[in-house]
Amino acid sequence: MQITFLGTSSGVPTRSRNVSSVALRLPQRAELWLFDCGEGTQHQLLRSELKSSQLSRIFITHMHGDHIFGLMGLLASCGLAGNVERIDIYGPPGLNEYLQSALRYSHTHFSYPVKVHAIRPGLIYEDDEFTVTCNFLHHRITTFGYRVAEKDRPGRFDIEKAKAMGIPPGRVYGQLKRGETVTLPDGRVFNGADFSGPTEIGRKIAYCTDTIYSDNAVELAKDADVLIHEATFSHQDAEMAFQRLHSTSTMAAQTALAAGAHRLIMTHFSPRYAPGNGIELKDLLQEARAIFPKTDMAYDFMTYEVPRRREAELAFEY
Repeated sequence: MQITFLGTSSGVPTRSRNVSSVALRLPQRAELWLFDCGEGTQHQLLRSELKSSQLSRIFITHMHGDHIFGLMGLLASCGLAGNVERIDIYGPPGLNEYLQSALRYSHTHFSYPVKVHAIRPGLIYEDDEFTVTCNFLHHRITTFGYRVAEKDRPGRFDIEKAKAMGIPPGRVYGQLKRGETVTLPDGRVFNGADFSGPTEIGRKIAYCTDTIYSDNAVELAKDADVLIHEATFSHQDAEMAFQRLHSTSTMAAQTALAAGAHRLIMTHFSPRYAPGNGIELKDLLQEARAIFPKTDMAYDFMTYEVPRRREAELAFEY
C-alpha cells in the first residue's frame, strides 16, 4: 500500500502545491484508488510514476470545487486513452447529477463503464482483501471521511518445519496454511496454527478532509497506521478555522492522538502560510508535533509506503 500526494493545497493551487488529491496504489493487485480529484489532478498523475490505466476507484469527500473540478477531465482522458476497464466512484448525493450535467453539456461519452455510488455512513465497499467505510465529517456542506482497512491474513507458512516433520507436500500444505487441523494416513494429527508465523495485521488508512475537529474523524482513524488529515490553518488562526469549519494543525494532531493513530500526515494547507510570511508551514508542523510527535507534513508527489505492523520500526522513509 503506497500513498502518493498529488495535491496538498487548500482552495486554490500554488506554484508548488496543487489542490486536493491523494492516490493509494495497491501493487499486489495492480490497482490505483484516488481520494478527491481537484483541478489538474490528471496533470499530477502524468508527472508521477503512477499509471492512470490502473485507476479503478475514486472516493470523493464533498462537492467543493477544489476536490472535484478535476474529475470530469480525468475521466474523459481515461476514455480517450482507452486503457481503463471500469471506474467506480463513491461520493455524496449530487455527485452523479454533477457528472451527468457535465457529460450532457460537453457532449462527452465514456467508452468504459463508470458507476457512481451515492454513499451513506457505514460500509461502502468490500472484497477479499479490503473494506472501505465512511462517515460524516463537520464542514459547511455534506462531507465524508474514509477508512480503508486491509483484512488480517495468516502468518507465513513454515515449509521447512513441515518437511522436517515428514509431512508430504501437496494439498495438505494448503490446509495447514489455512490453519486447519489435518490427519495424515499414518494417523498423525497436525494443527495448522503450529506451522504459521504471527498473524499479519491488516494496514489501515484514514482520510479526513474537509472538517473541523470531529468525533467521527477520530472513529475513522482508530488504530490507523496512517491518518491523513487536513490542517488548513495554524493554531494561531483558530478563530478563522471555526468560522470556515476547517481544522488547525492542533486539531489534526488531537484527532490522531485521540484515535491512537500510528502516524499523522497533514495536508490541505492554506496558501497564506507561504515562506516569508509571519506564520509559515514549518510553524504548523511544530504546533502539531507538540501534541502528536509522529506528525509529518505532506508535499506534492510525496510518497509513503504503509508498513505492516511487524515492520513498524522501519516505517518512515520517503
